[in-house]
Order: sequence, then C-alpha cells, then structure tokens
Amino acid sequence: MEIGRLYRSVRNRFREAGLETPDLDARLLVSAALDLPVSALLLQEHERSDEASVELANSHAEKRLAGMPVGRILGEREFYGRRFLLNAATLEPRPDTETLIDAVLARCDPKSAPVLCDIGTGTGAIAVTLLAELPLSRMVAVDLAPDALRCALLNAEQHHVTNRLLPVCADYTSALRPAAGNAEWAGFDWVVSNPPYIRTAVLQDLSREVVQHDPELALDGGEDGLEAYRIIVADAAHLLRKEGRIALEIGFDQAADLKNQLRHHGFGAIEIIRDLSGNDRVVLAQKL
Repeated sequence: MEIGRLYRSVRNRFREAGLETPDLDARLLVSAALDLPVSALLLQEHERSDEASVELANSHAEKRLAGMPVGRILGEREFYGRRFLLNAATLEPRPDTETLIDAVLARCDPKSAPVLCDIGTGTGAIAVTLLAELPLSRMVAVDLAPDALRCALLNAEQHHVTNRLLPVCADYTSALRPAAGNAEWAGFDWVVSNPPYIRTAVLQDLSREVVQHDPELALDGGEDGLEAYRIIVADAAHLLRKEGRIALEIGFDQAADLKNQLRHHGFGAIEIIRDLSGNDRVVLAQKL
C-alpha cells in the first residue's frame, strides 16, 4: 500500500469515529509504524510501505479507536521539545505543564546553579526539562512509585542529565523532612510539583483515555482535590531557603485555596499564571 493511502485510511477512520484530533493522531501513529518522520507522509506519499508496517499501523489505529491515547500506544510523549518515555506508573506529560516550566525559567538566571526538588516526578518531565534548560542546576526527584522513578531515570539518561539528578522513593516530602531539621541544611532554591489535584468524586467523570490509562495515584487529590498541596506547602516552608520559591501546577478553580495555604505557611509574592487556554494553571510564591 502507498504511504499516502495508508495515512488517509487511518485518518478517515479516526474522523468517522469522532476523535478530537484525528489528523494529528493518524500522522503520529502511521509515521511511527513506518519509522519515518511525520513530514515523510507527504514527501513520500507515493512510495510503497511494506506489509509489516501496514499491519503495525492498523494495529496502532485499532488501539486508538479503543480509547488508548497516542502516547500510550507509542510508549512516549513529547514535552517541551523533548521525547519522554512513559510506563504504567506515570502520567503522560501534557502541554499545560509547560506553563510551569516557563514560569520557573523566567525567574532563573540561566547561569545560576539552583538546587531544586520535584515532588511526584513521574516521567521526570519537569525535573529533566529544568535540568536540561539550566545546565548548572541540580535536582532531587521524588516519587512514591519505584516504576515511575525508573522511568524518570531512563529519561534523564536519554537527555544526558543523570549526573545532576538524585532520585528519592518516598511519599511526598517525607524522606526530606529530617534534612530540614539539620543546622547545616541550606535549603532548596525551588520546590516544584504537579501533584494529583482531581477531586475523588469526579475521577469517574474523566475521559476514558485518562481513567483507563493514567495511574489513579497520580490523579486522586482527595475529597477536595487539595490533599497533596497541604502536605507539599507545609513541608516546603521548611525545605526552602529564605527567599526560595515554590511553583505548583493547579486545577482551574484552586487558586484561591492555594493562596490561603501559602499565606498561612509564611509565603509571599504570590502569583497565579494562566495557561494558553486562559485557565489558572500555576501558582508561584516566595518564602519570606
């Protein structure tokens, strides 16, 4: 079958099924099955693809039509211009989280050497991206799931930042609390996190792509969606150096609650950053 015909066949099936981004999904899945760059689907559309590649492309299409996200099918997802491997213990990094990266980078001198901590690192998308963008920085990456930490380490290796990443298997900041009581502890420059913030009662209302393929541990924020923030903000007040900063991804309706929590724990200079859709997405604050 010709490459162009194969792509259009998959694309049309996706359109008929009412997928949200049928053309993009088809381009990504078909080009991956053919082991070609996406541009080749047009430039080489009259060339013939081998039978095994056609079979693989159709297998990818069937999985997508059954509700599996493209990233899960391919085992990787792009984030901030880099490819990140996924596994069953990790969320897919999403474009909205790039707002957090932009916010931190805008407040960091690229020649500085900050020490950061990423709570609930998952794939390591936030941690690895910040290490790559800040070549003198160092990062502690924390996650409760060992498989998530293994994935983060693979991504750190892939992007050549392993020597500046320290993985810690722990429940939020529990393993770091003893350090905060040490007189020699200088404190982190940044604590960053994209914690679980979905209310338990609405988890079942999420799309089937999320419900069936994202780990509940990384989604469930408790009864009010704020359980993780209460722990992280309270501990960050002790883990950060004076004038250190915290950056948290939030749900669209959680800004007011986070402001109150931050003020209660002695943070000031609070900022709310919106994403490209205009929703509140990141809260920033400074330890006073």
